[in-house]
Parts: sequence; C-alpha cells; structure tokens
Amino acid sequence: MTQTSYDFDVLIVGSGLAGLSAALHLAPTHRVAVLTKRAMSDGSSGWAQGGIAAVLAEGDTFDAHVDDTLVAGAGLSDPAATRFVVEHAPESIRWLRDLGVPFSEEDGHLHLTREGGHSARRIVHVTDATGAAVQKTLIEHVRRTPNITLFEHHVLVDLITGKKRGLPLNRCLGLYALDEKTDQVLTFRAPHTILATGGAGKVYLYTTNPDTATGDGIAAAWRAGCRVSNMEFIQFHPTCLYHPHAKSFLISEAVRGEGGQLKLPESAGGTRFMPQHDIRAELAPRDIVARAIDFEMKKHGIDCVHLDISHQPLAFIQAHFPNIYARCLEFGIDISKQPIPVVPAAHYTCGGIHTDLHGRTDLVGLHAIGETAYTGLHGANRLASNSLVECMVFARAAALDILQSPMSAPPVLPAWDDSRVTDADEAVVISHNWDELRRFMWDYVGIVRTNKRLERAAHRIALLQGEIHEFYAHFHVTRDLLELRNLVQVAELIVRSAQARRESRGLHYSLDYPGLLADPQPTTLTSNQGGRAPA
Repeated sequence: MTQTSYDFDVLIVGSGLAGLSAALHLAPTHRVAVLTKRAMSDGSSGWAQGGIAAVLAEGDTFDAHVDDTLVAGAGLSDPAATRFVVEHAPESIRWLRDLGVPFSEEDGHLHLTREGGHSARRIVHVTDATGAAVQKTLIEHVRRTPNITLFEHHVLVDLITGKKRGLPLNRCLGLYALDEKTDQVLTFRAPHTILATGGAGKVYLYTTNPDTATGDGIAAAWRAGCRVSNMEFIQFHPTCLYHPHAKSFLISEAVRGEGGQLKLPESAGGTRFMPQHDIRAELAPRDIVARAIDFEMKKHGIDCVHLDISHQPLAFIQAHFPNIYARCLEFGIDISKQPIPVVPAAHYTCGGIHTDLHGRTDLVGLHAIGETAYTGLHGANRLASNSLVECMVFARAAALDILQSPMSAPPVLPAWDDSRVTDADEAVVISHNWDELRRFMWDYVGIVRTNKRLERAAHRIALLQGEIHEFYAHFHVTRDLLELRNLVQVAELIVRSAQARRESRGLHYSLDYPGLLADPQPTTLTSNQGGRAPA
C-alpha cells in the first residue's frame, strides 16, 4: 500500500539557494525533507546570472553597502534588516567557497564586478552563470547528505495549521503535497516548516522567471493566516532578450556594469538614451532603467531597444559573458558585432510573507526565506545581486532559530480526503484562465499603473477567483489548478497593495499619484484567517 503520511523534524518547500542552504545547516541534527514541485534544478536560483553582493574588497565598507541598499530601496528598506544581511554576507561567501563553489578569480583573488546601484565592485560571481554554479554545488552536497530526503515533483497544496485542526495553538503542523508521479495528495508532518518557494513572476505575461515561479508559498501562507508586505513592488528586469524563440532569458545587469549601452534601434535614430533619464545612465537602479525603456518604446512605437556591448573586445566578452554570448549566438545574434534586442520583463517579487530577522512568520513553526519572504531588505526596489545573499543569510538565521527550539513530535493528522473527480474539459478552461490572468496583469498592473487599470484588474481577478473556487471544490487537484489558484491569489495581493499605495515610489509608479509621500510605510495586508505576530 502506498504510504500517504510522512514525519520529519523539518519540512522545506523549495530547492533553490535558500531552501538547500537551510537543509544543509539543519541536516547534522535534524531529519529534513526537501520538497520541490519539479526537478531539483528547475527553480529561479539557477537562472541568476550576475552574482552575489558582499563587502570583500579593500576600501569597501559595510556602511557603503548599506547606504547603496537603502538608496535603491527608496526609503522603504528596513535599516536593521539591511545591516543584518550586509554584515553576514562575507561569511556566506566563505561558506559557499568551503563547499566548493568555483567563483571567478583574477590573480589569485576573487574577481569582483560592479552592477547598477553599487558604489563599489563587490559582486562575487562565476562568470555570468553564478546561480547555476552555486545551485549545482548545493545539490551535489544535498544529494549525498544522509539526513536529507528529497521529494521531487511534489506540489504544495496547502499548509496544515493547528487552528484548522481544533488545536489550542495557531501553528503550522505540516502540509499537504501532490505527488505528481502517483497523482496522490500526501500528508507531511513536522514541528517546523520552511517556505522557500521563490517569487511569482509567472503572474505576468513577460517574465525572466522559470515556469515554477507561481507564488505558491506566498499564497499558501496567506491562506494559513500570515501577513504579507510590499506586494506592489514587482521588479521588472530592464533587459530580457527580445526574440520570438527565446523564453525568459535575461541579459545580466553585469553587461551594463561592464560598459554596455542602451540605444534606440536604427529605425528610431540609433542614439543612446539613458543619460537623458538619469545621471547614472546605464548604472541607474533597475526600476529607473525599466521605466526609461518603457517610455522610449511607447514614445517611438518600437517593440524593443538595443543593449550594445560590441565595443568591447571579443576575448573580453567571451571571458566575462560566455553564457550570454553563446545563448545569443544560438539566435543568430553575435553580441561582439551587433547589439542585443531587449525588453523589460517581470523579474523579482520584492514583497512577500512578512518575517522577522529569524525568518519567522505569523504562524508558530513556520519560517519563510528567500524571494517568497519579505524581510525588509529590498524596500521599494531590490539592489542588484542582494537577493542570493539574502537567501543564504536568512537560511542560516532560520536554521539557527530552529536548532535552538525544543524538539517535539507532530500530532496525528488526517490524510487528504480527495473524492473529487477528474474532468478533462475543465483542464482546458484552467489553461485559458491562466493565459487571461497573465495578460491582464501585464496590461493593467505592469511598469506604469493607474487607478482605472487597477480597478479593472481587481474586477477580473474576482471573477477568476469565483471560478477557481468552484474548480478546487469539485475537481481533483492538479499542478495546473494549484498554480492557477496561487497566481490568482498573489495577483489579488499585488493589486490590493498597489491600490493602497497612493504615491509613486521605487518599483511602483502610478500616473494618478506621481509624487512621494513624506513618511512612507510598508504596505502590509492582514489575512482574515488570523495569525500571530513574530516574536
């Protein structure tokens, strides 16, 4: 008979840098389960090209890194969280080096590059494929660590809370997950659960994110009673490769950091335009660059702009950007001789599940780390290459918090009751709803917003939620249904947060409220399920 219930000390949902780092920190003393809805390497971490920000160079300082982050965060980055991450960043780099991550070196020292918004060279990298190299190393260690059990192709259905089970504490007791290989929903029990499920880029039509980025952790935590914060701040990467056959391939910030220039196509004059938008030109923060590109595309009626690095020698390009060079060449673009066509695309979810400096959420026993969490670091905009280091710092913080907690056995929980039927016709409708959601979110809740567009989006979301509730109540759960359910929930949170922010700040730009408030505050939404504030 197939086992339908599992017991562990810690459940970790997500196999990116945050989740795998936490697993390795916990494995020496705890039985850890890592659940991921596809293969281990299919998350966003492996797509990170640029690098990891840390103060390592002579002359650079923690204060300078903190100041750069606060400036990029446009008045909404939490100073305590920012300093916490910045001061723990170097030890995270040392930990990765000890694990064997092959960071790029020059003359026997780490090669540090510079990216937009940084006042110094402090980006540690593995050529232009840092995320893939780090994730590969972590996966190798996780696979040979005895105390870690991997569950690939397991999709988070929902968290199990004490409140829902009639127990005295409003705490997380585990989760339900769909095993796609057996098409069975399994029960996972543990005194501690960590959500490391990444962001929600797939809520938009154009994104640099992989197909796994469907906001699963954010939506599940909200349904379980956790607060979310700053969901209106979606970072649009300024330079995603524009080609009919390219899917979600971003052109790293480092290309601009090493001298790449943004220009109009020859049909629109072929001139460089960023100096007219910001004194930092191509090194301005991403929100400014993305809005500038959006403005120029609308002004000239063009489908893309050009990013030109062809003035650099071929050897330089191949050494610094081998992955980008090879990938563009596959599409007939030789970046050593011609510019790269680029457009903005949804890239990073700056808001998320509200946590404290230990990664704790509003539910006892539930932590959130990585892109799925709101720690206060990113504020109204994420500084380039601060995301991977945030993953590592808070993975360690959450692990230490769990290690200091007393061990307890999980209570007996009922198995998932799934007497619902499978209906192939409904699967088609789900697919169409997915497409509709991503298109109207792009049109109405994109780089530039208005009250009217947000109202239209909210109306469409309410209609979709009614249909999805009916699907979920009557039909057998599938990955497509679960992801659509989560994306629509995240879309609602984004729109509600955007409507609440009556100003233009960082990544949120409203034509109806172009000014800045004197005393900006994070946008925090409270779930009607109720929760407990972090200690």
